[in-house]
Amino acid sequence: MVEKFKDDAKKILLAHGSGGKLTHQLIKSFVKKFRNLPLARLDDSAVLKFKGKLAFTTDSYVVDPIYFPGGDIGKLAVNGTVNDLAMVGARPLYLSAATIIEEGFSLVELERIVDSMNRAARAAGVKIVAGDTKVVGRGSADKIFINTSGIGLIDSGIDISSKNARIGDRIILSGTIGDHGIAILSARERFDFQTKVKSDSQPLNGIVWEILKVSKKVHALRDPTRGGLATSLNEIAEQSGVGIEIEEEKIPVKEEVKGVCEMLGFDPLYIANEGKLVAFVPERDCAKVLNVIRKNRYGKDAQIIGTVVSRHKGRVLVKTSVGGERVLDMLTGEQLPRIC
Repeated sequence: MVEKFKDDAKKILLAHGSGGKLTHQLIKSFVKKFRNLPLARLDDSAVLKFKGKLAFTTDSYVVDPIYFPGGDIGKLAVNGTVNDLAMVGARPLYLSAATIIEEGFSLVELERIVDSMNRAARAAGVKIVAGDTKVVGRGSADKIFINTSGIGLIDSGIDISSKNARIGDRIILSGTIGDHGIAILSARERFDFQTKVKSDSQPLNGIVWEILKVSKKVHALRDPTRGGLATSLNEIAEQSGVGIEIEEEKIPVKEEVKGVCEMLGFDPLYIANEGKLVAFVPERDCAKVLNVIRKNRYGKDAQIIGTVVSRHKGRVLVKTSVGGERVLDMLTGEQLPRIC
């Protein structure tokens, strides 16, 4: 792909999506990057063997801008689907990747994104075994959109669901919140501020695998992406029919993120993350789960932030640092559009 597309002046043409020779060349360049046997067969479907309980998910990525501190749309698309599988306790195995590319998009930029997807897939230990490419006219899309779908296997005895939180569960947050949303915001030209905050886009399947090695009793997991921590906690409270209480001062937030949020009037509890998880764990397993999360490179800032309670079912209360309480609702409207 490097040799073919080394000229930055070369752009995606509508003919790249016509199904002809250029399409064939484009598909081959993807296959060369995502090298694996099911994909190399180039059949209409990848043929895969499974035994046991299968998890399946899909998501589309339209982030703006496509490059940002700490990542890009390709890395985000792979990690996002890997993490969705991990949140039900599945071991992610295979992904598909479908791209919608605007006519005129640089082939060199496309290669950069495909390389990023390849690195992310290798880091997560998954293979991209199927895909699709469509080219649309100028103005019909914004540079490039990516859809990724993924499948993984769930070991016997694992039943993790957002409807499984139980009274008495402790709630563990794996690290600082708001990093991804603020990194995206800082990369948008219309916002005139500078920050060192980078996106936390990263695979979480390694952390989940280590959690499940020390506890099979984890009730719920969620990566707080769009809508942030507040929305994820509300979803679990509602779906499990329980109350949730969290302690504001226990929630890790980088000073840079706090500063930007104060400047723009945002609440970091609603800012998107792409590499954090919340775990609902019985009290007796909480210490060992927290310990393994903190030993992982992506979980060193983990904290116990709250408890599942029998009061105020379906709602989330925040105990503030000054001793008060406030209700934490789901995000209403769109605080930051196109963050993933």
